[in-house]
Amino acid sequence: MAIADLDPVIHSRIRLAIMVTLAEVKSADFNYLKQAIGATDGNLSTHLSKLDSAGYVQVSKGYRGKKPLTSCRLTRAGRAAFGKYLEALKAGLSL
Repeated sequence: MAIADLDPVIHSRIRLAIMVTLAEVKSADFNYLKQAIGATDGNLSTHLSKLDSAGYVQVSKGYRGKKPLTSCRLTRAGRAAFGKYLEALKAGLSL
C-alpha cells in the first residue's frame, strides 16, 4: 500500500478524528465527540452522515430520560477500513 491508497472517506480532518476517537471506545455520544474533536453540531453531523453512509459508523438515536441521545460506534467494516488506512499511512511514510 502507498499514500495514494488512503481511503478518501476517512481522509478528512474531522472524519479521521471521529475514527480515532471511536477506535478507542465502545461507543460515544454526540456531545462527547463534538467536544473531543472541537467540531460544531452541523459539521460533526455532516461528517458522521458520510461515515454512516460508508458503513464505517453506526449512529443510533434514542433518549436518556427525556433528553434526546445520539450515540455512535465503529462498525466492523469501519474498524477494518481504519486499520487499512493506518497501514497505507505507515507505508507512505516509509517511502
